[in-house]
Parts: sequence; C-alpha cells; structure tokens
Amino acid sequence: MGIGGWAGGVLVSERESLSIYIQYLGWWLLHNKVELTTAAIVANCLVFFIGYVVFRGANKQKHVFKKDPKAPIWGRPPKVIGGKLLASGYWGIARHSNYLGDLLVALSFSLPCGISSPIPYFYPVYLLILLVWRERRDEARCAQKYKEIWNEYCNLVPWRILPYVY
Repeated sequence: MGIGGWAGGVLVSERESLSIYIQYLGWWLLHNKVELTTAAIVANCLVFFIGYVVFRGANKQKHVFKKDPKAPIWGRPPKVIGGKLLASGYWGIARHSNYLGDLLVALSFSLPCGISSPIPYFYPVYLLILLVWRERRDEARCAQKYKEIWNEYCNLVPWRILPYVY
C-alpha cells in the first residue's frame, strides 16, 4: 500500500484519499459557488493536460529505454550516460520530470477553487512535500548506486524537478 491518509479516523490508501479529496473539492466548488470564466477553465485544462503529458511521457520514455536502450527519444538517438542513465527527452531536462507532471495534475484539481482559502491546496502541497522528500531519497540512492556516472548525469542535467528553479 502506498502513502495513505486518515479519513474519519480510518487509515485509507493513497488512491482512496485522492478520491475523498476530489469529492471534497467538488463540495467546495458547490458550497462556495465558484464561477469560472472560460479562460480560467481553458487554462486549468491546459495545466492538467501538460502535467499529464509530462508525467506519462517521462514514464514512457524510461520504460522504452529500459526495454531498448537504442530506441529513439523524440525522434533522435538517446543520449546515454555510462550505458545506464538516459539523458534525453524529459530525462535530459530534469532528473525527476515525471514528478513535475504529477504536481501539475494535482494543482489542476485545486485551481478551480480559486485562492479564497488554502484548504483546497492541501493535496498539491502534500504531494510537493512528498515528492521533494522522495526526490532527495532517490538522489542519495542513485549517487550510491551509479557513483561517478551519477555525478556526470547531474552535471549534464542540473535541474531536479522544475527546470531553472529546482
């Protein structure tokens, strides 16, 4: 079971807690009578779509690379560090770009609620904390596993999750 949460005093799985959270956001929107402009709806759908594409695209690139290390990434031969680490496509932009996609999708769930309260943003903030913690743990593990190759990869791809920021 993944990271879960408490709902009504009962420990629930991550999937169930996300379902409860999405239901809560629906209640929030109804209770607070939030009216969204067409531009806000389009922008939110764009945030969701970009997040989904980045999340699925990064994970697919990693999967394809593991199956066939010579398979093209974005139509070009992959750049590989030490024969083990993919440094092309999303993995050449940030070392954990799939986490960025995950965060954008989570943010898109909360954006329709506006900024009148921080409560609807609990899940994206929780996920940000979780993924930064996981990213740091992964970084330490990879540094130990890949040694010099990991240092070379980090020099080539300096950004961890969000390019030019972190």
